[in-house]
Amino acid sequence: MTISANEHERYDADVWTEVAKFLDGRSLMMLAATSRWFYRLVMEDSIWKYVCLRDLQVPAPQHTAFKWIKLYVSAFDGSHSYIFRQQEKHLDWMRIGAFFMDSSVVLLSERLGSQVKIPKQDSMDNTLESGCCVLHNVKTGIWIADLQLVRCPVCDLNTCDGTMQTLDARHIELFLNEGYQDGSWEYQILGSHDIRKPTESASGAIFDVKHLKDSSTSGILDLKSWTGSRTDWQPKAMITLNAVAVNTYLQDNEGVHVKYQAMKAGANGEVVSIRISQQLL
Repeated sequence: MTISANEHERYDADVWTEVAKFLDGRSLMMLAATSRWFYRLVMEDSIWKYVCLRDLQVPAPQHTAFKWIKLYVSAFDGSHSYIFRQQEKHLDWMRIGAFFMDSSVVLLSERLGSQVKIPKQDSMDNTLESGCCVLHNVKTGIWIADLQLVRCPVCDLNTCDGTMQTLDARHIELFLNEGYQDGSWEYQILGSHDIRKPTESASGAIFDVKHLKDSSTSGILDLKSWTGSRTDWQPKAMITLNAVAVNTYLQDNEGVHVKYQAMKAGANGEVVSIRISQQLL
């Protein structure tokens, strides 16, 4: 459909701006293609901000380094971290959703339920052995969480022919940064350890420490409400405003290898991506 310039005169831009806010990204681009007038209207950053926050169901961050249309595309174009790196080792994935880092201090845990608590000040290795650790200088704002299934040897075990489950979380701006695109930002291993005994499930969670005791977070700690039956071996995930968790019940095993990784925006930059990975021994 082509709309003449004369017809534009009777359009109310404010009305069409409100109409545009009810559309998804694909529909917005179709509307933009109908005329130059609609293109200019649809490209207003305020529209993409509204649609992005609506579809991700998160609050607005104080600052963004990119236009909202780019953030929307980065969040909804089907991209995940293994598309950019180690694609040959990737098996499958599931988008969990978006959550919000309100503070720069994050609790990483492989244990859920009443066992989740902030560890005492100690070495990273010691806290990881207890099943959790605290990570500082994490970039605040909107984060995207995925559940990844990856072939070994992505892990650091000497021999393995199995697969690895990874809770993979990233800041919404990660894929748009030059440091990520050119490969100069890399994942660093925070630590790893083995649970050398039969293990019921492989779990991982990321909590904004500021909201650890919020009522919304308590839903994640109520395992029975979302993890399903112990005979159901399909991965399950739950996300709240300030936390995300995954859980997979396991068949008979001899234990689990657990690894924690983080990516910084440069050597002394903020943490912009977090991974908690588990595989059977």
